[in-house]
Amino acid sequence: MTGTMDTKGKVFKLSVTTLAIMNITAVVSLRGLPAEAVYGPSSAFYYLFAAIVFLIPTAMVAAELAAMFADKQGGVFRWVGEAFGPRTGFLAIWLQWIESTIWYPTVLTFGAVSLAFIGMNDASDAALASNKVFTLITVLAIYWIATFIALKGLDWVGKISKWGGTIGTIIPAGLLIVLAIIYISTGGHNNMDMSQGFFPDLTKLDNVVLASSIFLFYAGMEMMGVHVMDVNNPSKNYPKAIIIGSLATVAIFILGTFALGLVIPAKDINLTQSLLIGFDNYFRYLHMSWAGPVIAVALMFGVLASVLTWVAGPSKGIFTVGKAGYLPPFFQKTNKQGVQRNILLVQGGIVTILALLFVVMPSVQSFYQILSQLTILLYLIMYMLMFAAAIRLRYKMKDTPRPFRLGKGNALMWIIGSVGFAGSLLAFVLSFIPPGQIQTGSNAVWYSVLIIGCIVMVVIPYIIYAMRKPSWRDPDTEFAPFASEK
Repeated sequence: MTGTMDTKGKVFKLSVTTLAIMNITAVVSLRGLPAEAVYGPSSAFYYLFAAIVFLIPTAMVAAELAAMFADKQGGVFRWVGEAFGPRTGFLAIWLQWIESTIWYPTVLTFGAVSLAFIGMNDASDAALASNKVFTLITVLAIYWIATFIALKGLDWVGKISKWGGTIGTIIPAGLLIVLAIIYISTGGHNNMDMSQGFFPDLTKLDNVVLASSIFLFYAGMEMMGVHVMDVNNPSKNYPKAIIIGSLATVAIFILGTFALGLVIPAKDINLTQSLLIGFDNYFRYLHMSWAGPVIAVALMFGVLASVLTWVAGPSKGIFTVGKAGYLPPFFQKTNKQGVQRNILLVQGGIVTILALLFVVMPSVQSFYQILSQLTILLYLIMYMLMFAAAIRLRYKMKDTPRPFRLGKGNALMWIIGSVGFAGSLLAFVLSFIPPGQIQTGSNAVWYSVLIIGCIVMVVIPYIIYAMRKPSWRDPDTEFAPFASEK
């Protein structure tokens, strides 16, 4: 279906502006701004570089693939599976799901920090935010609340996600930028080291690794590919919406990062607390300290909405694939609302176990960083598979109609696909290097978690695939077979 029906029975199409805004809200998150603020002016270089070699290629390639298989379910499982076979396709959708599962404790850590800063005493708030037990309890509480809401069905998810995204992300982002403008225009002290310049010192790998996390800032843009057929004249208007959305996203990230850098010295930046501290510093400067707890509540609500959206998303994707015979019947069970109950409960169990790692890591910040790096590594493997699949399908399924196509021949796909693959590979390699700016504890623990974590998460789907049985396939599944299976 290439659109939704309005109340008069006409096919509704998205405008360029609407699709651009959808792209922005799907990608923009404020929790990662402190990670880049330590780089000062050179953070702008990283944002622009990642947008050129990752954000735009991801959006454009996903658009062609989504339009190509608009009448078939599966998303990245379908795209990669048609190119390299169902086993590799299952690896791709597994990575998309497990990456989001591991990601939850990192974003929920930010939610715990937001909750800690609801108080009026900055010192006690910061101490509470660094408390492992408080963080653990809060992470688990928010996650299981989100899971409970997700089990109620998409109606609840949609309402909370809509309002949470507006109150907890869009409004705070605009407010942070406005506060920075007021601060600097009224003589506020600039704490950003402007001597660093726009171009970073790329000879220091430990300075580059933290910036590789910026690729995950832009993750999720491939989800927007499903809307490629929901716009008029997609070959012209979809790229236009992507460019507008990408430019706006980059602008928000750059201005938001600069806003933090202006009011917090680089040496004092903390990955989990600095966004709240930045707001507090601005409010104190403007004699509006009462507003700090208000923004903390808003940001926590935004975290709940973000987690809720992802809890209901990737789990639904792997549930659909499971019903096609790739997961045991246990994982295909639903509640009376039709929600993938057992997958959500297993997902919750994994999140709970990961959250318990708080007790073995040297600090909340180190836990946050190492889990963030693991999610980046897993997601980047999926993206490399997606870029490779797009190029391969130009030859394997060259006669399949492509309502949205990158270029008339294959040259443009080779260029964009190769740039995206190379950018993902570069970020993948850099993500193994411990960042010099953040204390992550023992390097042995760092490398062990990342290397063993990647190996285990890649091997598991192959084991599940090898164990699959014909009885696993739901006879009522709507998943169409791959072209090679017909």
